Amino acid sequence: MLVILIRIRSVSCQCLLTRYSMEAVQTVPRSGIVICCYRCDQCIVSISVMREVNLRSVDLNLLVVLSALLEHRHVSRAALVLNMSQPAVSRALQRLRDTFADPLLVRTVKGYDLSARALLLQPQLSLLLSGLEQLIEAPQFVPERADNLIKLTGLDLDVALYVPQLIRLARQQAPNMRFEVVVQQTEQFASLDNGEVHFCLTAEEPQVGADQIHRMELDRMDVVGLMDAANPLAAQPMSLESYAAANHGLVSITGLGPGLMDAQLARFGLSRTVKVRLASFMSVADFCEGTDLLFALPERLARYIARHRNLVIRPLPPEVVSRQVVFYLYWHQRYHQDPACIWLREQITGLRTSGALTPPGAVLPD
Repeated sequence: MLVILIRIRSVSCQCLLTRYSMEAVQTVPRSGIVICCYRCDQCIVSISVMREVNLRSVDLNLLVVLSALLEHRHVSRAALVLNMSQPAVSRALQRLRDTFADPLLVRTVKGYDLSARALLLQPQLSLLLSGLEQLIEAPQFVPERADNLIKLTGLDLDVALYVPQLIRLARQQAPNMRFEVVVQQTEQFASLDNGEVHFCLTAEEPQVGADQIHRMELDRMDVVGLMDAANPLAAQPMSLESYAAANHGLVSITGLGPGLMDAQLARFGLSRTVKVRLASFMSVADFCEGTDLLFALPERLARYIARHRNLVIRPLPPEVVSRQVVFYLYWHQRYHQDPACIWLREQITGLRTSGALTPPGAVLPD
C-alpha cells in the first residue's frame, strides 16, 4: 500500500485531535494521503486516492501476450508468433486493457499504434520478462568459472580413502572450487538434514528422514581380521571359537554399546573380550602392532591401516561375516538438483567406473 505523507502548517491542531487519533494511522484501509500538521504528528486525515493493485489477480501469462502485441502492434501477427488463435489473443488484449485501465493499442489511419502507457510499459516489460526467464531457467554449472564451496563429512579414514581422488580430479577441471571436510558428528545424517554439509560419506544408514536423502554406492568389501604378524592367529585358519577367545580391539565412534561382531557371536551363544576401545581408525595400527589384539575391519580400511606396518590381514570365520560392508555417498534433497553437486556426483561416478576411486591395497606379508 502506498501512503503519501503531506505536512501542513496549522496554528492549532486541537480541532483535529477531537476527531482523529493515532489509531487512524493503523487503520487506513487502502492507498491514500495522510495529512499531518507540522506541530503535531498525531493529527491525521486519511484520504483514499489510489487504486490498490492485487498481483494475485493478475495472470502473468498475459504479459507474454502483451509483449508480442507491443512488438508487432497487430493482433493477428501476435497470434501467429504466439501460436495462438486470433480470438484468444483478442480476449487476452481485452483482459490486459482491463488490468492496465488503458487501451494499450490504439487505432490510427495506418493501423494500430501504442498508447502513451504502452510506450512506457514496453521497455519495462522487456526487462521483467528477461528477469523471469533467468529466474525460472535452470542455472548452468561451468567448471572453469565455478568457485563453489563444497562441504563433506565422514570418518577420518573414510575421507582419506575416497575424497582425495575426487578433489584432485575436481581441481583439474574446476580449479577455483573449494572443499571443506567437516568433523563428523555422532548423528552424521543430521548434518545433511540441517544443511551444514552437502555430502556425507558413511557405511551407516539413516534411521529417520530417509525419504529426503539420496545416496550412491562408492565401494563394498568384506570384513577381515587385522593383527600383528606375530599373532598366533595369523599362522592358522581362524575358527569361530578361536576368534571369540582372542583379545579384541574395537573402533567405536559413538563409544556406546557393543560392536557388530558381538551381535554375530551372540547368535552362536558366544561372546568376546574387548581389551581396547578406540574412537578413531587412524590409531589402530599403533595399538595393533606388537600386541595380541585383533581388530575386525572393512578390508580396504584394514589394508590402508596396514601400509608400512608389521601387520597382516586374515579372513574371519564365515559365521561372523554374513554380509559385506557397503560405503555410500549421501546427500539431502535440497542439493539433489544443485548444478555443482550434480557435476561432482558425475565425477564420482566416472572415478568409480574407471576404478580410480578406490586406492590399490597395500602389499602385505603372508
